[in-house]
Amino acid sequence: MKAFLLAAGNGTRLRPLTNAKPKCLLPIRGRPLLAIWLELCRRSGITDVLLNVHAHAKLVREFVSQAQSRTRITVFEEPDLLGSSGTIGANRKWVSNEPYFWVLYADVLTNAALMPMLEFHQARNPAVTIGVYRVPDPKRCGIVTIDGEHRVTDFVEKPLNPSGNLAFSGVLIGTQAMLKAIPDGVPADLGHDVLPRLTGQMSAYEIPEFLMDIGTLENYKQAQATWPDLS
Repeated sequence: MKAFLLAAGNGTRLRPLTNAKPKCLLPIRGRPLLAIWLELCRRSGITDVLLNVHAHAKLVREFVSQAQSRTRITVFEEPDLLGSSGTIGANRKWVSNEPYFWVLYADVLTNAALMPMLEFHQARNPAVTIGVYRVPDPKRCGIVTIDGEHRVTDFVEKPLNPSGNLAFSGVLIGTQAMLKAIPDGVPADLGHDVLPRLTGQMSAYEIPEFLMDIGTLENYKQAQATWPDLS
């Protein structure tokens, strides 16, 4: 199974930590975030990862070349940022024969068991299954509304007046139907440009395990104190 691991952001909210190091290589209790993700991919049966890079791309390539990972890693460098869905659209041939594939945001720290989410997706076969979790700050997230069958009935990216606190986690399973919804122009973003188009065609899986967006200095500091490690 294949996964896009999105790691090309500039990490502006994490400066000065990201002045000389990419966000995906920041350590969580001494272990680079990217190493945690690659281990989670291996445990979850993901055999191939496409890792997009931008800021400090050389350091990421060096890390990948030295990583002792059983997962095959393809590094896709973006001189100009394409956005989360722009990256997927530019590499749609890489997953053209896949009935489904993972999209994972590399600035998310989690020990989530991915196989139950995959089984949830396979039982329903929607265009997209998004992992969701409860957040204290819904104005900073993509907020979803779901019905009694776990179908997403509304998706709003960073709403001024959130309808709730159930948020997109940065973990999703995509399909060929999702690829068709990606716009041609770049940069393009999943939360702004793709997922709202698929309202009614998405399922939501609530992730019960630890999950935190470490994209801010406050969250990064909190992660050092609360990260339970991979179980």
